[in-house]
Amino acid sequence: MSTSVTLVGGPTAVLTIGGVRIITDPTFDAPQTYHHPIAGPVVKNAAPAFTPEELGEIDIALASHEHIDNLDVGGRGFLTMVPLAYTTEEVAANFGPNVIGLAEHDARTVPLPDGGELTITALPAKHGPEGVWEALGPVIGFHLAGPGLPTVYVSGDNSQMDVVDDIVERYGPVDIAVLFVGGAKFDVIADGSYITLSNERALEAAQRLQAKKVVAIHEDSWAHFSQSASEIKELFEQAGLGEVIVALNPGETAELV
Repeated sequence: MSTSVTLVGGPTAVLTIGGVRIITDPTFDAPQTYHHPIAGPVVKNAAPAFTPEELGEIDIALASHEHIDNLDVGGRGFLTMVPLAYTTEEVAANFGPNVIGLAEHDARTVPLPDGGELTITALPAKHGPEGVWEALGPVIGFHLAGPGLPTVYVSGDNSQMDVVDDIVERYGPVDIAVLFVGGAKFDVIADGSYITLSNERALEAAQRLQAKKVVAIHEDSWAHFSQSASEIKELFEQAGLGEVIVALNPGETAELV
């Protein structure tokens, strides 16, 4: 059974694995400007490639945290309708029983259509350098695994290599790494330091994870993303990993396995 990814836009992508359709960080709002109490104006400059209706049935949502560029107003509405969602304990407290909060390294299993199970484990994430990620609030990533399935790491807005090293030590290499990249930054936060993976750190993370495929998301549709899909593709090609990187434009789909 094939594993594929479709980029909706920003941090929102649909993974199909083991016959289950999983969406990451649902964001469906139209372009607009929001206000964040720390970052100030946060500008969404492109609409998603698909509406929830156009995407069709989604089985599971993975919401890494509640910042507006990862879980917007439309995304919050989506979480009330999806059959099952996993997120932080803080976010889950604001939703119904279909939205389950996970602490770091908590695991849940879900049945697959053709038998077997998919195990979803919450992973640590640091949204920025020391002193910043604590202030920006809790974030988690996810590890997906099951018999006969590729292992998948979904980073969430992690920016730190020590987190990647800890994940490799505990869970081993992964087949597919879905990395939230884009080099997100704001001038008013840590003097403009990256608060997600830069392209360069994404390359380093891919090498440490020994990933066979790297899906780069979270690099379009928002003004505070400073790097693009074309730039990360070029960087991986220069490092001899052109066959590893999957850098899509919103609306595109790629087969991963």
